[in-house]
Amino acid sequence: MSLRTQEPSAGRRSWLRDHSELGVSGLLLALGVLVLTDALTMDVDLTQRGPVGPRTVPLAVGGGLLLIAVLLAVDVLRGGRGRAEGGEDVDLTEPADWRTVTLLAGIFLGAAVLIEPAGFPVAGALLFWGAAFALGSRRPDRDPLIAAVLSLVTYGVFDKLLGVPLPGGPLMGVL
Repeated sequence: MSLRTQEPSAGRRSWLRDHSELGVSGLLLALGVLVLTDALTMDVDLTQRGPVGPRTVPLAVGGGLLLIAVLLAVDVLRGGRGRAEGGEDVDLTEPADWRTVTLLAGIFLGAAVLIEPAGFPVAGALLFWGAAFALGSRRPDRDPLIAAVLSLVTYGVFDKLLGVPLPGGPLMGVL
């Protein structure tokens, strides 16, 4: 009797393993619903918008996500499977590098905490320098300089050219 009770469970697990891409489809579906819900509940003043309003892109992206989710689910249910590219060099038998992941998470968190009091140029430089270190670069003569230049260029592009205000911090008067 125990063999009969285990067979449906094993069959279900096998079916789920063979159709694991449905999880990606479900994630895309949930993300599409979230984007569409957010776009449709957006408070928009019709007199201040141009020919293309602020809802246009989110509605297009949300609709696209829903369409891709449905098409992926149909493909998977018809027997389609994702295949690894021939050039992929990921060895799935190797364990994850949790040290690098933890370092990167800490660096991102630190940059998020520092962006208001220190400003984007300082927080961004620490972010870029820390990410380079976490990913294996060991050039103390070059990395801080590249990180500072990259952060200042990013600040300039966003704050000055695109008009997206970023906190300047103590360097506000200098920049």
